[in-house]
Amino acid sequence: MECSGNLKIAAVGDREIVMTRVFDAPRHLVYSAMTQPELLKRWLLGPPGWSMVTCEVDLKVGGKFRYVWRAADGMEMAMSGVYREIVPNQRVVNTQRFDFGCESQSGEQVGTDVLVEEEGRTTLTCTLVYPSKEARDATLASGMSKGVAANYDRLAELLATSQTAAGNRSVRTA
Repeated sequence: MECSGNLKIAAVGDREIVMTRVFDAPRHLVYSAMTQPELLKRWLLGPPGWSMVTCEVDLKVGGKFRYVWRAADGMEMAMSGVYREIVPNQRVVNTQRFDFGCESQSGEQVGTDVLVEEEGRTTLTCTLVYPSKEARDATLASGMSKGVAANYDRLAELLATSQTAAGNRSVRTA
């Protein structure tokens, strides 16, 4: 298991990556930040130095999502997929396919996000299942842990700020 700050990452079996992070916020706030485009744009920025230029979310089973990030030099990376299962405030399952500029990642992975709240803190467990061991290993070797850790750190900051501003009622988009 690898730790990148507060993020724990483990390769499981031949095709899975399991990432775990605890947030000091109730799960309904974490879920909102993970599913509302106006909030996703504030923390899901990709690698350091990148910005999110497109954030489309049709949050329903069979609905699609698409994110596009851009680096300062103009290089773009995109991810899109389809929602397979949604249990509000608890679980989201979707397909995921990445495009890097003009090059596409081979295959599609399935991502499952599970939120568990205990005493006002929420544990997010994200499990990614890849089409092959090679695809999973290539992802691990890409340095993705740094980008995910940076995103989750920004999410933690957003949640802390939002709870203070909203008095723990809901995430504000100020």
